[in-house]
Amino acid sequence: MKGKATSFDIAHYAGVSQSTVSRALRNSPLVNEETRKRVFEVAKQLNYKVDKNASNLRTQQSSTLALLLFEDPTADESQINPFFLAMLGSITRACAKEGYDLLVSFQSASSDWQADYEDSHRADGIILLGYGDYIDFQPKFNTLLEQNTKFVCWGATVDNRADLTISCDNYGGGQLAATHLIAQNRTDCAFIGDASDHSPEFFARFNGFKDKLKQHAITLSERKIANAISTEESGYHATRSLIANNITFNALFAASDLIAIGAIRALKEANINVPKDVAVIGFDNISIASYVNPPLTTIEQNTTIAGQMLVENLLKLIRGEQVQSTLLTPRLIARGSS
Repeated sequence: MKGKATSFDIAHYAGVSQSTVSRALRNSPLVNEETRKRVFEVAKQLNYKVDKNASNLRTQQSSTLALLLFEDPTADESQINPFFLAMLGSITRACAKEGYDLLVSFQSASSDWQADYEDSHRADGIILLGYGDYIDFQPKFNTLLEQNTKFVCWGATVDNRADLTISCDNYGGGQLAATHLIAQNRTDCAFIGDASDHSPEFFARFNGFKDKLKQHAITLSERKIANAISTEESGYHATRSLIANNITFNALFAASDLIAIGAIRALKEANINVPKDVAVIGFDNISIASYVNPPLTTIEQNTTIAGQMLVENLLKLIRGEQVQSTLLTPRLIARGSS
């Protein structure tokens, strides 16, 4: 071989990726023992020497934060939940205020994205928006914790550590929805969303809603609970299913605005008037909510404050400072759908 060997040469002869070589050479726990030994053996054969200057550069701060979005199913090609699009502007402004650049990418850009960011030191910390199935995402959280990566996550609780999560009081938001409907004597209620541990935010909204109804001696029938992910199409089909099974209700609480918008479309197709026959409430207050016909009543999560808190708390973690506030108070926005 002519010239000085590189990590790419090692990757070629060891039959692994360059990022795996990088992790193996620094004894990362993400690389199994067999692969690590093979990498070291090839490195020795090629007389590879670690560039100390480059290694030192990697330990310095980059003054960059990484924002990693989860790819959600959407009606357009963005694959970004519109709620997160609203938060993106706030995060960008907060980074600029602190003198940080923001690197935006999708979590699915590689099968090992969290390790790639750790190895290249492209960012001092990571902001995670979205996670899909919470149960399936746990190994990703565990890897980040094992690597001592500085990160914060919107919504999902990570290892019971409040300092790693910025969230809305979803349980309280569900109670707000129930209180609003009870005040209008809309007590024959339905719920659409994933009321399970796979979607802890939706589950908390459901529990807050159900418990507030129970406090007023109102039972939420299991027959009037329909599963849906946070898309308009899912809300539409879940509502159609309730209607097709002759399940009646005069109020519907959807776990997100997108679900609620789909529900309104299904109700209209069935000649069910909103809000005269069925009052509808969503959750998030995305920008399109006020333009739906009728305009959507919703529980607002303040995306401006959320973005600021994500950046502020992540920088505190990077500096080794204590994080104080992690929970946002929701607010009911009453409009024409209820």
